[in-house]
Amino acid sequence: MHSGDDLVLRVGCPMWAHRPWVGRFYPAGTKPGSELALYSRWCNAVEGNTSFYAEPSPGTIERWLEQTHDDFRFAFKLPRTITHDKRLRDVATEVRSFLDAITPLAGRLGPVQVQLPRSFGPESIDALEAFIRRLPDNFDWALELRHRSFFDGSDAHRRIDDLCATRRVGRVILDSRPLYAASPRSDAALEERRTKPDLPVLTAVPGERPIVRVIGEDSAAGTLDGLLAWVPQIVEWLIDGRQPFVFVHQPDNLDSPGLARSFHEAVSARMSGLRPLDDPLGQSSMF
Repeated sequence: MHSGDDLVLRVGCPMWAHRPWVGRFYPAGTKPGSELALYSRWCNAVEGNTSFYAEPSPGTIERWLEQTHDDFRFAFKLPRTITHDKRLRDVATEVRSFLDAITPLAGRLGPVQVQLPRSFGPESIDALEAFIRRLPDNFDWALELRHRSFFDGSDAHRRIDDLCATRRVGRVILDSRPLYAASPRSDAALEERRTKPDLPVLTAVPGERPIVRVIGEDSAAGTLDGLLAWVPQIVEWLIDGRQPFVFVHQPDNLDSPGLARSFHEAVSARMSGLRPLDDPLGQSSMF
């Protein structure tokens, strides 16, 4: 059970340097490279997609450290060279290099996400199990699987869940129901459907810091409805002493920071004592 000072819900978006937010969530005239400091006042976590494409340089890490506060969390993804190109095989050097790169962020690190492609299925389970067993336990980890065989109660599903529970590795829940519930009205929504699978949503997941990625639709209202469906589950996890992360995706991500804050507000209305978010602009949420 929780104590009175550890009720923390992390909310955020896939990125922070989204230029359409200038004049919307960020002041007009915001210079490229300065967005993280502003974003960290809107949300208390970020998914950190940038690390999926390249390992950050020491100078980049130093700038991120300077632009964030102690209560902010980065939930970086392992680089795709590890997860998609080498598919977890012979990656000890790359994993160590990446962890060494992000270590200066220390207390601002959330779970490191291991996002695997939908083509990574039970035929690779031995490689996955060997990888999980070798993960250093001085970092938090969260595994995102996209192959349907890991969602159907099969032997592969049970083996990975049992190993994750034993090794204290969390799971990433990809909830694309809002995306698939509405007809796409934009090219961005069509692209989201191409890249984000429609998978079963399983909430009985291991880990103290479960991650939920809600993939929304073109409409901000429809995306918010999908988010609000998570309020009871998030409240339950908080009561159990867990510290969940909820990340909001939209096809164009125009409204994502406001939607993330609205979700936090909805949970706070049900959960007294939840640590509040900053509100630098003093403006009301969408909820």
